Amino acid sequence: MPVDRYRITGPEETQNPRLFQKLDDSDSNLFDKGGKRKDGRGLSDVRPVFMKAGAVSQAQGSAYVEIGRTKVICGVYGPRQVLRREDFSMTGILRCHFKYATFSCPARRQFQVDTEEHEFALIVEHALAPAVCLHKFPKSQVDVNIRVLENDGSALAAAIMSASVALADAAIEMYDVVTACSMRILKKEMLLDPTYDEQTTSVGSESPAEVTVGLLPSINQTSALHQQGHVTCDTALKAIQACTEGAQQMYPLIHECIRNSVKGKHQSKTKNGDDPGEETKDNLAR
Repeated sequence: MPVDRYRITGPEETQNPRLFQKLDDSDSNLFDKGGKRKDGRGLSDVRPVFMKAGAVSQAQGSAYVEIGRTKVICGVYGPRQVLRREDFSMTGILRCHFKYATFSCPARRQFQVDTEEHEFALIVEHALAPAVCLHKFPKSQVDVNIRVLENDGSALAAAIMSASVALADAAIEMYDVVTACSMRILKKEMLLDPTYDEQTTSVGSESPAEVTVGLLPSINQTSALHQQGHVTCDTALKAIQACTEGAQQMYPLIHECIRNSVKGKHQSKTKNGDDPGEETKDNLAR
């Protein structure tokens, strides 16, 4: 009897691998005896950040961002012509798509876009809209595709920053880049740049809250504000101020990432014999 070599037959019965994980009683405790978090950070410390532009060769512009163990990749396509007449506009259209990879979270995500991903896509779109010069490309649209490869907390902030770097890498004219930072508000503590365990763990009887701020650092203006949960007005103001300071810390990293990307593109063109200065001289002569 012929055997199908291209199909991998699985076992007849399967079990969730999370059933075999060792239970750790310390998961409910987010702090050590010294008052610091599990990873050794203070309440207002951010995790190490890594950024790289030009990660996707097929995209017009792309970026890869790591915040701790959170990994996000973004690709920008366009500007391209609007295909449908009902989407016609004299200003450009910015479309954002946000998706968790199926393996990005401890619990497997679905292939279809759920309500949380749709909400995050709208938040990213609203955060980027004030920074992009949409009037520079009428009758056109720019597609921003964001994929979370691993979610260890602050995925929304990482998505906003990766989209901002990808737009700059795609040479889309912008007023300013967009930085972002998140904060988890517990009963007594406020945790800047929370991890996945800190975002999903509740301490005390009160329900925790979370605040994410998108910032235009050069002009010091807030482009997005997202809050989940109920907090007092004074606590919300303190959280917004702390998130703004955390987002300001990301600006030098984004600036350095974009500068290295431009320098790398210029060096590659010079090695290939394409001198950008010659193109400028030809245009002036014409």
